[in-house]
Amino acid sequence: LEHHLMSVAEKIVVLGASDNPMRPSFAAAKLLYNKGFDIYPVSINLLSDKSMELSGMQADTVTVFLHAAKQKKYYQYILSLHPKRIIFNPGTENPELEALAKSQQIQIIKGCTIAMLVSGIW
Repeated sequence: LEHHLMSVAEKIVVLGASDNPMRPSFAAAKLLYNKGFDIYPVSINLLSDKSMELSGMQADTVTVFLHAAKQKKYYQYILSLHPKRIIFNPGTENPELEALAKSQQIQIIKGCTIAMLVSGIW
Protein backbone atom coordinates (compact mmCIF):
# COMPACT_ATOMS: atom_id res chain seq x y z
CA LEU A 1 0.00 0.00 0.00
CA GLU A 2 2.81 2.41 0.85
CA HIS A 3 4.37 1.91 -2.61
CA HIS A 4 0.96 2.43 -4.23
CA LEU A 5 0.46 5.71 -2.38
CA MET A 6 3.90 6.85 -3.49
CA SER A 7 3.10 6.01 -7.12
CA VAL A 8 -0.17 7.94 -7.05
CA ALA A 9 1.66 11.11 -6.05
CA GLU A 10 4.38 10.68 -8.66
CA LYS A 11 4.55 13.55 -11.18
CA ILE A 12 5.24 12.40 -14.73
CA VAL A 13 5.97 14.76 -17.63
CA VAL A 14 5.18 13.17 -21.01
CA LEU A 15 7.42 15.14 -23.37
CA GLY A 16 6.19 14.94 -26.95
CA ALA A 17 2.64 13.99 -25.95
CA SER A 18 0.14 13.71 -28.77
CA ASP A 19 -3.63 13.98 -28.85
CA ASN A 20 -3.63 11.40 -31.67
CA PRO A 21 -4.87 8.06 -30.22
CA MET A 22 -2.64 6.20 -32.71
CA ARG A 23 0.59 7.64 -31.21
CA PRO A 24 2.50 5.75 -28.48
CA SER A 25 2.75 8.95 -26.40
CA PHE A 26 -1.05 9.14 -26.28
CA ALA A 27 -1.30 5.52 -25.10
CA ALA A 28 1.44 6.05 -22.50
CA ALA A 29 -0.21 9.21 -21.11
CA LYS A 30 -3.58 7.44 -20.93
CA LEU A 31 -2.09 4.41 -19.14
CA LEU A 32 -0.23 6.63 -16.67
CA TYR A 33 -3.41 8.59 -15.98
CA ASN A 34 -5.48 5.43 -15.55
CA LYS A 35 -2.92 4.09 -13.06
CA GLY A 36 -3.32 7.23 -10.95
CA PHE A 37 -0.12 9.09 -11.78
CA ASP A 38 -0.13 12.89 -11.78
CA ILE A 39 0.65 13.46 -15.46
CA TYR A 40 1.69 16.55 -17.37
CA PRO A 41 1.40 15.87 -21.10
CA VAL A 42 3.57 18.38 -22.95
CA SER A 43 3.05 18.56 -26.70
CA ILE A 44 5.83 20.01 -28.81
CA ASN A 45 3.11 21.99 -30.57
CA LEU A 46 2.35 23.59 -27.20
CA LEU A 47 5.96 23.86 -26.03
CA SER A 48 5.97 27.60 -26.15
CA ASP A 49 5.99 30.28 -23.46
CA LYS A 50 2.75 28.87 -22.04
CA SER A 51 4.02 25.36 -21.31
CA MET A 52 7.25 26.74 -19.94
CA GLU A 53 5.07 27.73 -16.97
CA LEU A 54 5.70 24.15 -15.85
CA SER A 55 9.29 25.18 -15.22
CA GLY A 56 10.04 25.36 -11.54
CA MET A 57 7.89 22.32 -10.94
CA GLN A 58 9.68 19.21 -9.73
CA ALA A 59 8.89 16.14 -11.80
CA ASP A 60 9.64 12.63 -10.61
CA THR A 61 9.94 11.32 -14.16
CA VAL A 62 10.21 12.75 -17.66
CA THR A 63 9.28 10.19 -20.30
CA VAL A 64 10.54 11.29 -23.72
CA PHE A 65 8.66 10.72 -26.97
CA LEU A 66 10.72 13.11 -29.13
CA HIS A 67 13.47 12.01 -31.53
CA ALA A 68 16.93 13.11 -30.40
CA ALA A 69 17.16 15.75 -33.13
CA LYS A 70 14.13 17.55 -31.66
CA GLN A 71 15.26 17.34 -28.02
CA LYS A 72 18.16 19.82 -27.94
CA LYS A 73 16.07 22.97 -27.55
CA TYR A 74 14.33 21.38 -24.53
CA TYR A 75 17.44 20.33 -22.59
CA GLN A 76 17.24 23.25 -20.15
CA TYR A 77 13.49 22.79 -19.75
CA ILE A 78 13.88 19.08 -18.96
CA LEU A 79 16.74 19.67 -16.52
CA SER A 80 14.84 22.55 -14.85
CA LEU A 81 12.21 20.01 -13.77
CA HIS A 82 14.88 18.22 -11.65
CA PRO A 83 13.49 14.77 -12.47
CA LYS A 84 14.69 11.72 -10.58
CA ARG A 85 14.67 9.78 -13.85
CA ILE A 86 14.34 10.26 -17.60
CA ILE A 87 12.87 7.47 -19.69
CA PHE A 88 14.05 7.38 -23.28
CA ASN A 89 11.42 5.45 -25.21
CA PRO A 90 12.56 3.43 -28.26
CA GLY A 91 13.84 5.78 -30.96
CA THR A 92 14.46 8.69 -28.56
CA GLU A 93 17.87 7.67 -27.19
CA ASN A 94 20.21 10.65 -26.94
CA PRO A 95 23.79 10.26 -25.61
CA GLU A 96 24.22 14.04 -25.25
CA LEU A 97 21.13 14.51 -23.05
CA GLU A 98 21.91 11.28 -21.19
CA ALA A 99 25.36 12.64 -20.27
CA LEU A 100 23.87 15.96 -19.12
CA ALA A 101 21.31 14.14 -17.01
CA LYS A 102 23.89 11.79 -15.46
CA SER A 103 26.04 14.79 -14.52
CA GLN A 104 23.07 15.95 -12.43
CA GLN A 105 22.54 12.50 -10.85
CA ILE A 106 19.39 11.85 -12.90
CA GLN A 107 18.72 8.16 -13.54
CA ILE A 108 18.56 7.16 -17.22
CA ILE A 109 16.17 4.42 -18.31
CA LYS A 110 16.11 3.20 -21.90
CA GLY A 111 12.82 1.40 -22.30
CA CYS A 112 9.22 1.55 -23.36
CA THR A 113 6.95 3.35 -20.91
CA ILE A 114 3.93 1.37 -22.15
CA ALA A 115 5.70 -2.00 -21.77
CA MET A 116 6.91 -1.07 -18.26
CA LEU A 117 3.38 -0.13 -17.20
CA VAL A 118 1.67 -3.15 -18.77
CA SER A 119 4.23 -5.64 -17.42
CA GLY A 120 4.08 -4.18 -13.92
CA ILE A 121 7.77 -3.18 -13.86
CA TRP A 122 6.60 0.36 -13.07
